Amino acid sequence: MRRSICYCDPAQAIAGESRTWNFIYTSANDLPKGTRIKFVVGSQGRPKEWQLPSDFGKSNVIWLEMPNKKSVAAEEGDTLDAFYFTLPAAVETGSDFIIHIGTSLKDQEKNGSRCQSFTQRKKQFIIYVDPKGKNDFKEPDSFQLDIRGGPLHNLRIITPSFVSRNKRFDIIVRFEDAFGNLTNNAPENTLIELSYEHLRENLLWKLFVPETGFITLPNLYFNEPGVYKIQLKNLQSGKSYLSSPVMCFADSEQLLFWGQLHGEFEKIDAAENIESYLRHARDELAFQFIASSCFDSEQETSNEIWKAIVQEISEFNEDERFSAFLGFNWVGTPKEEGLRQFIYLKDNKPLMRKKELKTNSLKKIYKTHNPKDLIAIPSFTMGETSAYDFKDYNPEFERVVEIYNAWGSSECLSNQDNDKPIEANKDGIREFKEGSIRDALNNNCRFGFVAGGLDDRGIYANCYDSSQMQYTPGLTGIIAKEQTREALFSALHKRHCYATTGEKTLLNFFIAGEPMGTELSSTKKPGLVYNRYISGFVVGTKPIKKIELIRNGKVLTTFHPDNQEFHLEFDDSEMLYDITIHDKNQDIHFAYYYLRVEQEHNQLAWSSPIWVDWVKDGKIAKKSKKTKA
Repeated sequence: MRRSICYCDPAQAIAGESRTWNFIYTSANDLPKGTRIKFVVGSQGRPKEWQLPSDFGKSNVIWLEMPNKKSVAAEEGDTLDAFYFTLPAAVETGSDFIIHIGTSLKDQEKNGSRCQSFTQRKKQFIIYVDPKGKNDFKEPDSFQLDIRGGPLHNLRIITPSFVSRNKRFDIIVRFEDAFGNLTNNAPENTLIELSYEHLRENLLWKLFVPETGFITLPNLYFNEPGVYKIQLKNLQSGKSYLSSPVMCFADSEQLLFWGQLHGEFEKIDAAENIESYLRHARDELAFQFIASSCFDSEQETSNEIWKAIVQEISEFNEDERFSAFLGFNWVGTPKEEGLRQFIYLKDNKPLMRKKELKTNSLKKIYKTHNPKDLIAIPSFTMGETSAYDFKDYNPEFERVVEIYNAWGSSECLSNQDNDKPIEANKDGIREFKEGSIRDALNNNCRFGFVAGGLDDRGIYANCYDSSQMQYTPGLTGIIAKEQTREALFSALHKRHCYATTGEKTLLNFFIAGEPMGTELSSTKKPGLVYNRYISGFVVGTKPIKKIELIRNGKVLTTFHPDNQEFHLEFDDSEMLYDITIHDKNQDIHFAYYYLRVEQEHNQLAWSSPIWVDWVKDGKIAKKSKKTKA
């Protein structure tokens, strides 16, 4: 059977460019008058996607051109990206009709239609033809358009965050256009010069722009401890580019890894293509770990989709390169159970659905699983549709909590110094007071902090197109000895992790030499009764505005660095018993501390807390005299 011919003019596109796009259809059969045409752009109209045309006006419009050059106006379809046409005359076999998206005006860059801002091989535009004119559309044809990167705009340098002195490491340089796509579209003989602090002159490298758009540079190392930034300079334009900070230690077994345990990407729908989702996280965003985070409902995640996720997660997981975790969102009863992101340590695990009898409550799930193999992360706890009041907090499984994602922070209420509050008008999600993470910490819930990304599925489905306040996708940093599933999972269990609003801010802090996530006791360290020596470091990607040391939900002291790097020291010399919170249920007196960092452009980071327990030892039986009754 003969197939109609579909081709595009132009045959290729540059990401983000505007012009008129022509889709030429050569029919393999006679099309009578009244034939119905359905044309699907394949876009939801979001900022990074293909700009949806309108069916009126002179700019960014869509119309059909008949063989006799007459124009046919479009009719609105059943979806935003679908457009219908009715042929006003017959089209003979071998004749062309053309669907135009753009403008008939001269200034196409201003009045045309904007191409999507991300590269894609064989972007498809679908066309259905019904010669009977009854909208009974059968097998479609498609137009395919290659979308390539634009002119060289940025050099992105991907480095490790923690390294040791004289220990070799590799970096990756990505040559990107204005939208972050890989590109080799640069003037001939463009040279890039690489340098960094304390670099010996004989190691000054010059790089060409590779055809692939990226290059790996092996065996770099630093001779002295300190904070470094790799610099690349475009010798033609004179512009310089810096990497995120790299902290070099004299000798350390700890490494810092970046990724997301919950989130989606505007560019890729994980449910539609989990392989592309994982590849985008690993290769384009340079994540070192990620977890799948589909929702548990049959509508969101069918059994077939879950099988595909299980298979791809297993195949992509690779020690020392990319750690992929099998995970999903489980939506429980609001306030009592809330939203949980479950993360499995091992492969080939089931999707636990709320509607199934064996997994319809958290108590049943926790009873049938081992905390060594499963972590439950309370997420978006202050969102009213996913609220969790922490009354049934489980310390064995709920080792970390999502303090932030692109829809806001659950640290505390908006009027309690929350710089990223959950905010919306009538058509969005508002904050739920009882889901405050700070209040949960005051009630002796002990968890570390992680951050989620952008999500538009499940309970977040209406956020994107509503008045919901949207922030930058977050990042989670995990401090571990190696990049394996087991090591990262163990570090999460130990709460050796922290959250940021998207920047690779370096931080750690210690009390009596013990790192964040640790539980200390005056029994093992009696000196803590009299003094807690607090130390740490923060290295921002931009100048740091302030570092707050928070004790028991209140700011104990604030540091105001004057640059991007700060090493903090502080002695909390108040008597421990005087400042502790009394957990009457467990009869425990405790205090907790964590850091909250703000750098320029309102980018935040939260360290996981450290807890200090006061244990009565006979010597301290009463409050000190200065304490008020």
